[in-house]
Amino acid sequence: MTNIAICAPATPITREQQVALEALVAAEFPSHRVTFHDQCFERAGHFAGDDLRRLSALLEFANDPVYDVVWFAKGGYGSNRIAEAAVAQMNRAARTKTYIGFSDAGYLLAALYRERIGQSVHGHMPVSARSEGGKEAIRRVLRWLEGDTSGLEPSLDGTTPAAAFNLITLAMIAGTPMMPDLTGHVLMVEEVSEHMYSIDRLFFHLAGSLSRLAGLRLGYVTDVPENYVEFGQSEEDIARFWCDRMGVPYLGRAEIGHTSANRVVPFGLASPPART
Repeated sequence: MTNIAICAPATPITREQQVALEALVAAEFPSHRVTFHDQCFERAGHFAGDDLRRLSALLEFANDPVYDVVWFAKGGYGSNRIAEAAVAQMNRAARTKTYIGFSDAGYLLAALYRERIGQSVHGHMPVSARSEGGKEAIRRVLRWLEGDTSGLEPSLDGTTPAAAFNLITLAMIAGTPMMPDLTGHVLMVEEVSEHMYSIDRLFFHLAGSLSRLAGLRLGYVTDVPENYVEFGQSEEDIARFWCDRMGVPYLGRAEIGHTSANRVVPFGLASPPART
């Protein structure tokens, strides 16, 4: 039995989303058990509870040896406000766990990876359990927790470490105490709801800190707003341009992003999930 704890370090989810995930797990994954923290459904303005409440819920689950996995319920915005405090207060039990999320959860995944706490994993989150496409993305995560590697990003070769981030999240992490050392890694980035000029600007910001990568892969860039004038370059043109400027090999596309096609990317070398 894999005990999966679910908390919301950024924004809240609904009880309907909880029920949808619990039904999926009960019907198809009897070897997993999911436990939602009540904090997932609280609201303090934009957030799922204030900073202290979100931090306390995360630490409660991370530091409890009963749980094998901490799965972040949803992205949005807010994980950055508690990430440094969280990793500073995690105990020995927290260091054996698997932590799963993407998008805004990248702040926590980065901080955990930097401090070598457990296993950080880019993967879909419980908030998507009500749609058919979302369910399939969630199944990839749950299958991977069972040892099925079919849902991994196809380019992972098991010999070169990898990491995956939302582009704007990684740009905000750069230069902060949460930024992990990605030397020798294949970095995968994706983005949603940003203008093409913003994609270019984010790569510009990152260019000074990513020169020692083994390579870069570009995930899905979706829901790009229409600007008053076309930027004149595609997302792949932009990625290639900045890879050339950085002296980093551009390795092509990755199947990650804010879509139901989102694949699983364990940070470091792809491996079975951590266990107590």
